[in-house]
Amino acid sequence: MEWTDEGIVLGVRRHGESSAIVELLTREHGRHLGLVRGGAGSRMRPLLQPGNSVSAVWRARLDEHLGTYAIEGTRLRAATLLASSFAVYGVTHLASLARLLPERDPHQDIYDRLGLTLDDFDDAGTAALHLVRFELAMLAELGFGLDLENCAATGATSDLIYVSPKSGGAVSRQAGDPWRDRLLRLPPFLRHGDGGRNDWSDQDLQDGFRLTGLFLLRHVLEPRGQGHSDARDGFIHAVARHRARP
Repeated sequence: MEWTDEGIVLGVRRHGESSAIVELLTREHGRHLGLVRGGAGSRMRPLLQPGNSVSAVWRARLDEHLGTYAIEGTRLRAATLLASSFAVYGVTHLASLARLLPERDPHQDIYDRLGLTLDDFDDAGTAALHLVRFELAMLAELGFGLDLENCAATGATSDLIYVSPKSGGAVSRQAGDPWRDRLLRLPPFLRHGDGGRNDWSDQDLQDGFRLTGLFLLRHVLEPRGQGHSDARDGFIHAVARHRARP
């Protein structure tokens, strides 16, 4: 068995004296592990950092075997990402989200979105926007997408500023105002037709994480006996500290 694919490094662990087991999110073969001989050495270690994009050749005698990787770097982001605490937490959290996908099951939209997210991770606020949208995309990919385009109560498509915590559907201002204390706030950067807006606030970011966090926990994590990763909380706090600086 042999295939060649592009991938993003999610994690790596030492194996034996000099090798490493590398976990990639590949475009055509999904989340896939493989052994890299010499992967623990000084030459390969900078290449096999989470967040880096690589070209990988996987070989094994049988498809169900772990197999080996021959890896070459294509976009080495790790050095830049490791320079800020919010990016370190963010990359770790993105990897934990990708691990919610079934192993060896391709999810090309998530792969493409992960690459775009990592490419635009320099600014703390922008990184937070991308991460909220990535969590929203993961919910949809796992079968729990939120309907944010129409009001769940009236069918209206405009002035959608709330989300029902029960149904995950958007709610318009008129329909939701009497129940505002029971509804989640839909931040402008997630509203249908407003995806390109950049006039968001710190409160908008908090509202976005509260929204995606609730549904990830309820529908994805708790049924698996899991909770939110420590890296998620670390990312949110690091972004807040970074943006609070004068």
